[in-house]
Amino acid sequence: MTKPIDVVSLYPKDMNIYGDSGNVLVVRRRLELHGYEPRVHAYNQGDDWPEHADVILGGGGQDTGQKKIIDDLFRRAGLLRSLADDGVPMLMICGLYQLFGEYFETIDGSRLDGIGVIGAYTVGQNVRMIGNLVEHSDEFGDVIGYENHSGQTFLREGVKPFGRVDREGCGNNGEDHTEGARVRNVIGTYMHGSLLPKNPAVADFLIRTAVERRYGSFEELGSDADRAELARLDAVAANARRVAASRPR
Repeated sequence: MTKPIDVVSLYPKDMNIYGDSGNVLVVRRRLELHGYEPRVHAYNQGDDWPEHADVILGGGGQDTGQKKIIDDLFRRAGLLRSLADDGVPMLMICGLYQLFGEYFETIDGSRLDGIGVIGAYTVGQNVRMIGNLVEHSDEFGDVIGYENHSGQTFLREGVKPFGRVDREGCGNNGEDHTEGARVRNVIGTYMHGSLLPKNPAVADFLIRTAVERRYGSFEELGSDADRAELARLDAVAANARRVAASRPR
């Protein structure tokens, strides 16, 4: 008997400018190899919300994309806050990381209110923070990706960053050496790449948390061949991480 896990891809039409759908592909494939049945729901504005949401993944987009989805995002704000409070694992990249915060003030002075899942706010700036990035995380070790954003994000007091960066001029705001945010099982980050292919530990955190929340415990249900394929993918990821970490910004 298969055990389904429902994966919601949030606004993939407008919030997927940097290939963040790769994160959805990784979660789907690793769920299969762990022995679970992934059910992927692409949720765009105006769609019906799926019956179950075990893990929610969102990507980045331009300011125009954020403005397209903002009304629908607010229509779902109460639901998303409730799911976050209940421990549903979520990964929000770049533009949706910003909108899961309190507000985003754009470079032209207009303001997009966020839905307040993460205690953070973002202010647009003229200089982009762009390039390969390695951040240090207590839970996941070094996390490797690629940032590309002009917004400076500042965490409210008590909000834990996803990781910390060594250099000036990168991360959340280029000043305080933080990158991303972690609130309960919600991760917000500027890491593209896509992030999860290079960082399977993060993918497996999302999967394990989703499974434990739905079924009470996590079991490896895959076959020996599935486990061998997971090991192969982990080796590929380790090589990709080494290459990416060695590249200049």
